[in-house]
Amino acid sequence: MQFFCPCVSFSDELIAMRQLPPLAALRAFEAIARTGSVTRAAEELCRSHGAISRHLRLLQEHAGAALFEKEGTGLRLTEAGAAFHASVRTAFDHLEAAYAQLARDAQAPGLHVACSATFAMRWLVPQLAVFYRSHPHIRIRLSMTSAREMRHEGADLIIAWDLSTYGEADRHRAIELAPVHFGAVCTPAYARRRPANRARIAHEYTASAWNQWEALTGQPVALGETLAFPHTHLCIEAALSGLGVALVEQRLIARELQEGLLVAPHGFVPFEGGLRAVPAAGRALPAQAGVFIEWMRGALAAVPA
Repeated sequence: MQFFCPCVSFSDELIAMRQLPPLAALRAFEAIARTGSVTRAAEELCRSHGAISRHLRLLQEHAGAALFEKEGTGLRLTEAGAAFHASVRTAFDHLEAAYAQLARDAQAPGLHVACSATFAMRWLVPQLAVFYRSHPHIRIRLSMTSAREMRHEGADLIIAWDLSTYGEADRHRAIELAPVHFGAVCTPAYARRRPANRARIAHEYTASAWNQWEALTGQPVALGETLAFPHTHLCIEAALSGLGVALVEQRLIARELQEGLLVAPHGFVPFEGGLRAVPAAGRALPAQAGVFIEWMRGALAAVPA
């Protein structure tokens, strides 16, 4: 039996109503298509085998098309079923992401930022106390990522300087934050060695940084063996231990430079691109993002002398 609102005409109701199958039937169909089995779909959805089968039968009868055909002991999507599944899967992915974002915003309004562990430990986290004093109602959630595989992992922004492995769309969306200045640094005692006797400390996933340094400066400061490490903080520790010369952004070693633990005999030079914030694709930035980006620009402008 159908019920109609007396103040709305039948034609108006047809325009207003979405012609959608029940969500339970769509969930059953998506689970069967993904697992290839009514039994596994029933287990995943915590329903009986019979209930899932009924949902599928009613969906096929309503659509007037067979969505599956038998294949051995399992099921295989028909051509029509495969086309429909592609749309349903995309819609479910968008719905799942939107609901996860809604839950995150409701639980802890704020901004999710991903960056390298070294940048977080040596610059961002120590600066957050200043940010919170000016913006006490905004909370920053941090995720650690690496130069090898910079991923959003649900983050609103990724902070990075080397975008060479990013897609063109990501590079186009990137928001400039500040220039970066790299220097070849080592202990004062190690600096007295001749270049031919100095080891080069390289980052395993941004090895091109040394090429960029030499192209910009013409200074072959370390011509000995190469020691490679997967994280910048390991490169810094290796330099502090007297193992060689590391190429490091100036802000990350401000304390070591000030205390004389490390020196940069050839100074610091700006690298191409600079530090940038890459917004997540496919969704609007939270309102707090603009505030955080402007604060970062101001804070990063205070480059150590």
